[in-house]
Amino acid sequence: MSKKPAVRASIPRSAVVRAAAAAAALVTVAAGLGVRSAASGDVAKYAGDALYTVLIHALVVLLAPRVRPLTAASTALAFSWAVELAQLTGVPAELAQRSAVARLVLGSTFNAPDLLWYGVGAGLAWAVHSLLQSGRSLAQP
Repeated sequence: MSKKPAVRASIPRSAVVRAAAAAAALVTVAAGLGVRSAASGDVAKYAGDALYTVLIHALVVLLAPRVRPLTAASTALAFSWAVELAQLTGVPAELAQRSAVARLVLGSTFNAPDLLWYGVGAGLAWAVHSLLQSGRSLAQP
């Protein structure tokens, strides 16, 4: 009697990546809320800026699971910078007065150092995404 090979249900890689990206987005939001509750001033503000870009990176991966780490990080950074630069127009400030969601997503006041911290977040997201995509553990040298 011949043995049939076991049929293994295969989960598409894109579904696994999407699930990981959704989890990363939730962890990022939790980290942002945690930083806001545990710290204040510049630490909370700039950590929030970096985490904002990390969140955008996770959302890019959620929408396009085959995206390369550099492309996702660049997209997240460009979006973050565009939102910050839009604050120079006053439109986000006007929208923020009407909507708490707009205030959270768009901010209201331009702050040049935010541009740097968005870069920090993009770099962090790129590094973690690259490590995960290569299959190496974060603990490996």
